[in-house]
Amino acid sequence: MTETSRRYPRSIECAGKSFDIARMTSRDRDAVLAFAKTLPAHDLLFVPRDISQPQVIDAWMRTLDGDEVTSLIARDSEGTVVGCTAIVTDNLSWSKHVGQLRVLVAPASRGTGLGRVLIQECFAQALERGLKKLVAQMTTDQAAAIAVFEELSFRAEALLHRQVADRDGWLHDLVVLSHDVDAVAMRRDLYGLSDVLDGA
Repeated sequence: MTETSRRYPRSIECAGKSFDIARMTSRDRDAVLAFAKTLPAHDLLFVPRDISQPQVIDAWMRTLDGDEVTSLIARDSEGTVVGCTAIVTDNLSWSKHVGQLRVLVAPASRGTGLGRVLIQECFAQALERGLKKLVAQMTTDQAAAIAVFEELSFRAEALLHRQVADRDGWLHDLVVLSHDVDAVAMRRDLYGLSDVLDGA
């Protein structure tokens, strides 16, 4: 853990819009489910399970009481959930130093920089948790999302052919991108992360 942990909730401004970011708790269950149901079906392929299903959300909420999942939630000025994150680890595996990063943003809030901010917040959380590597996956046609991750120095590490099937049964390739978390600390000024890591 870093000496100063990130403080939440906090307010940010992206492209002239205000958002509140807080740690997700089980009290957010219904709001997260409502958010998931507004996402295009293809966006849900960012995560291993269909989070528009209540039983999947319930399983997610149960993990928040442990130490293998940390999640954030972003709300707009009206209190509506417009984004969420998760860093998932497996403390019993040989890869307990690796965090699986998941970030979702509502279509109406894309292009504001909110997704970038949420990824940066996850970098800070990863450092606090002592993780060495973050891994994100998405379908190869999610060009805008891939570009955001690459701007933050994620690099393609693997291409998994026909890895996921959407609701209509169509198969999609997944690209796996990864980042050395330790490098974030060394280049935090470049990424605009100084305030994040200092717990401002």
